[in-house]
Amino acid sequence: MSEELDLIIEDSEESMKKAISHLEVELTRIRAGKATPALVDGINVDYYGAATPISNVANITVLDARTVSIQPWEKNMLAPIEKAIMQANIGITPQSDGVQIRLFLPPLTEERRRELFKKASGEGEQAKIAIRNIRRDGIEQVKKLQKDGLSEDLAKDSEKTIQDLTDKHIALVEKHLAAKEKDMMSM
Repeated sequence: MSEELDLIIEDSEESMKKAISHLEVELTRIRAGKATPALVDGINVDYYGAATPISNVANITVLDARTVSIQPWEKNMLAPIEKAIMQANIGITPQSDGVQIRLFLPPLTEERRRELFKKASGEGEQAKIAIRNIRRDGIEQVKKLQKDGLSEDLAKDSEKTIQDLTDKHIALVEKHLAAKEKDMMSM
């Protein structure tokens, strides 16, 4: 029985870590006003009939705090990359000079910062919901084991461990959101 409890707790912790990792990825996609190569992550370009990430067909660099440069390895990829960026609707119009594409990030207004932080908060809330669902599933599994003969003390200890994991990961979500808010409001 103890091995099964350890497995339930381990699975719960692993799933909560995945929820945090997903939140981190989603928060990097919300632009805070600073130029970053992550701005074009997740944008695929049509590369000879295959959907390919921009980072696999071009060199992406940050020129300054507000400019991202995308230099395709093949000149004929300029137009498809521009088209993919426009279709991704990231709120930035690509500008091409025939050699490279530049993305100029406009300064964020106070209203836009608040809007972006609301979006970040929404992602944080989704992560919290995922973590709570993982807690619920873990506790249900422990209760099922308790019905199958697990002692009440072991069940209560396991439930407390799962709750402690939940509290720890919810605090991590809050920490990530606070860092993102600080980053957004400092620009």
